[in-house]
Amino acid sequence: MEKLSYRTLLEGNIPPWVMRFIKHTGKAVNTYSMIRENDTVLLSASGGKDSLALALALSIRRKWLPIHYNLKALMINWIEHPIPEEFRGLLATYFNDLGYDFQIVDEHQFPESFKGEFNCYLCSRNRRRILFTRCEEEGMNLVAMGHHLDDLVETSLMNLCLRGNFSTMQPVQPFFDGKINVIRPMIEVHESVTKRLAEAYDLPVVKPVCPYDQTNIRSRIKPIVKELSLLDKLSREHMYKAHHFEPRM
Repeated sequence: MEKLSYRTLLEGNIPPWVMRFIKHTGKAVNTYSMIRENDTVLLSASGGKDSLALALALSIRRKWLPIHYNLKALMINWIEHPIPEEFRGLLATYFNDLGYDFQIVDEHQFPESFKGEFNCYLCSRNRRRILFTRCEEEGMNLVAMGHHLDDLVETSLMNLCLRGNFSTMQPVQPFFDGKINVIRPMIEVHESVTKRLAEAYDLPVVKPVCPYDQTNIRSRIKPIVKELSLLDKLSREHMYKAHHFEPRM
């Protein structure tokens, strides 16, 4: 089936299921006071379906609000596993159409400071370091990430079963005593929604190479989450509510 152009959404031709997705994202933004008047949001753009879906939601909902916020996006292109060259232009066009100040930076995935070690935690920390450095350079304090409800549940199970504590990623996660806040506007959205969006519309999805994509613990937890949802279709929501999150201060 031929995909629809994402530009039809920007023109206001938004089907009900996409509208629900945008409003669901906006609900989390409002519940946790993620974005305020004149804030500048730096989106962590991986090029995957989730970050591209979040970019779309934040852009469209901004048109409906009485407040204004600025949108920037930074994509980290790992030198060891670069994205195909043709996607640079496609991504730039996509984010420009959505009203983002977009940039791709080339960085080493395995910096010398790792001393030959590499795992998911180190990769994530390296990504945050680059994003936080950009925030410091440009005076920003909000980094938006495309994590969704399934990510939260998977993280909860990993920490509970493997580390003995019931913790997870937060809707608003402060760093450096609140100097920078990581926000996750899709924290109440199922992964199936972002997957459907990428299947229905011509989002320029490019999946960067990950050496551990199919073998890490998260990939092995995913089938367990699906099994839990067969026992109770609201199992994800139950685990989300069990954390009792607080709004941004």
